Amino acid sequence: MAYWFLRSEPEVYGWDQLVRDGGTEWDGIRNYTARNFLKDMQVGDQAILYHSNTEKACAGIMEITRTWKPDGEKGDWASVAVKPVRPLKHHVTLAEMKAEPRLAKIEVLRQSRLSVTPVRDDEWAVLMEMAQG
Repeated sequence: MAYWFLRSEPEVYGWDQLVRDGGTEWDGIRNYTARNFLKDMQVGDQAILYHSNTEKACAGIMEITRTWKPDGEKGDWASVAVKPVRPLKHHVTLAEMKAEPRLAKIEVLRQSRLSVTPVRDDEWAVLMEMAQG
């Protein structure tokens, strides 16, 4: 299983909406690197839904339920299907991630403009520890 970080503005599509919908198509990504990460995702992989802009915090855990399919008018992009797994007890903030030395190399901090980034196993463990509050 691989781990991922998927970012969305909560006022556009946040954790509460995902839970209400029971799942969604994670589409509309228009960056080549992020697209390639979507293509790497496998069914059963887990992802953190990160609320960008206003909250700047990890909100919950999602599961990839379908591998990528073409997205966009020409099919040049990619999308995956996701479903909610569980909310995080404590929303881990961007400031908390930056202050944690064990997350110094996490891609979401290194490539802060990307809406899709991988998370290494050890980083995932740290994030889950921090999410316990």
